[in-house]
Amino acid sequence: MEKNTDKDLILIFGHRHPDTDSICSSIAYADLKGKLGFNAEPRRLGEINKETAFILDYFQMPVPPFLETVKTQVCDLKIDKAEKLSPDTSIKKAWNLMEGSETKTLPVVDDNEKLIGIVSLSDITEKYMDVSNYNAISTYGTHLDNILETLSADVVTGDASWLDSTGKVTVAAGLPETLAEFSEVGDIVITGDREDVQRTAIETGANCLIITCGHTPCNEILKLAASRKTLVLKTPLDTYTTVRLINQSIPVGSIMCRTNGTDKAVVSFNINDYVEDIKEQMGKNRYRSYPVLDDEGHVCGFVSRFHLISQRKKRVILLDHNEKSQTCPGIDEAEVLEIIDHHKVGDMTTSAPILFKNEPLGSTATIIANMYFDMGRRPSPKIAGILCAAIISDTLKFESPTCTEIDRRTADKLSLICGINIDEFAGKMFTAGSELKGKTPKEIYSQDFKRVSFNDYHCGISQITILNMDYIKDEKPEILSYMEGAALDGGFDLLALMITELSTARTEMWVTGPLSVEVRRELQMRPDDKYIRFDRLMSRKKDIIPLIDSAIEKIHLRS
Repeated sequence: MEKNTDKDLILIFGHRHPDTDSICSSIAYADLKGKLGFNAEPRRLGEINKETAFILDYFQMPVPPFLETVKTQVCDLKIDKAEKLSPDTSIKKAWNLMEGSETKTLPVVDDNEKLIGIVSLSDITEKYMDVSNYNAISTYGTHLDNILETLSADVVTGDASWLDSTGKVTVAAGLPETLAEFSEVGDIVITGDREDVQRTAIETGANCLIITCGHTPCNEILKLAASRKTLVLKTPLDTYTTVRLINQSIPVGSIMCRTNGTDKAVVSFNINDYVEDIKEQMGKNRYRSYPVLDDEGHVCGFVSRFHLISQRKKRVILLDHNEKSQTCPGIDEAEVLEIIDHHKVGDMTTSAPILFKNEPLGSTATIIANMYFDMGRRPSPKIAGILCAAIISDTLKFESPTCTEIDRRTADKLSLICGINIDEFAGKMFTAGSELKGKTPKEIYSQDFKRVSFNDYHCGISQITILNMDYIKDEKPEILSYMEGAALDGGFDLLALMITELSTARTEMWVTGPLSVEVRRELQMRPDDKYIRFDRLMSRKKDIIPLIDSAIEKIHLRS
């Protein structure tokens, strides 16, 4: 797999209802990817349990951020960047900016850089070409700076305070005595180098006199203009060009489509919106492009239908699971780069070949740790600590039938790096994980829950690992009551609960749901038995799942 740029973030996460192995392996593998030059970050798909919280706190590691979905969002698209305009910017400058790029729509922002409107090329041409509104300046107003910039003009007499842009633009092309017939007080008068016309324009009350072709008025004209507070400008442009361009000095704020508009309000999207949602909005409005904002209302760029075609998918790596029912919502819209797991092969499919590392070991953390060693990398003491803890947790301190000699050797090697005594640390860790006070029945049951399917039967199995069975005796009735409701509400055919006691290596299994009566019978439980007890049976993967699978297979064959 090729190395990624900073923008190509890889999200690494385990399964829903994450356990210690899922969380710690994600953190460690993101660290290893970082050492190899990739931009990778760990995520979690649910709340961490008390055991995991103890481990992360012990080794001073942060809890990974929560990941709600990997559906494609606007932030995953290659949206167009856009030059931001202030509402005072002239339409000429906006036009020039559009001509210099492929963007035909620009955002207008306030002093806090928040969107207040947008101006498009069509908005500019519509106003500029509107023959019924030939005098745009008197309609929309403008600022002296805009006129100076648009006409490449200089101030000869006066300042910005003298300008009143409510008057119309008049071109003094005739005799002085005819000027009064069509010029009014407050007008902006455009003329050439004829002093008699200049004098008449000032005397008839012109607010601003624009002299074309670079001519400078004589001192007498300038004194008269100063006495009447007539602003005098000169431009190197000829009269025709000046007349043609002056309306382009009006500010974009006067013609923009506003965010709070009544007739035609701006339709914008948030950078975190889902692509499937904005498609619907685009279909209703049919605009060329739409502004994209962050949570504070700042403009990030523009998105169009073209961007939806060339969308980038979120890049993800799945750890400790390979089934759709256990992974993040929206996985079909993501690009799965790798899967690293130690469970049976599930139903995940990918559009291209990927690294699929699946080994019959007791913990995903064992696989990750040995990837460090195989690549000649040494995990830091903190990373080694959480990996060692994950192996201890998933193998129940090497008592689980899933545990292998590789798990033991790897944990020993990691313990030397992080400086812990496995027996002492395991005692503290399992004690912390066994604390159930303050938890609801739902939280207790869901903390290590996995969905499984047997012959199209929808099932779920939870495992609670405690040091002593007395720790949970008061909570059992409420948990069983919750399971009965959850089986009905969630449409499960069977819900099972494993309560594993570390001190004796025994497990109690409780079952409920529509299929539970037949499963009890296949497991040779008496009708009034609430649970079945197993000695030296501790693994959900190797012990309980095959047991339930066999029972349901017999039920299926009889039906």
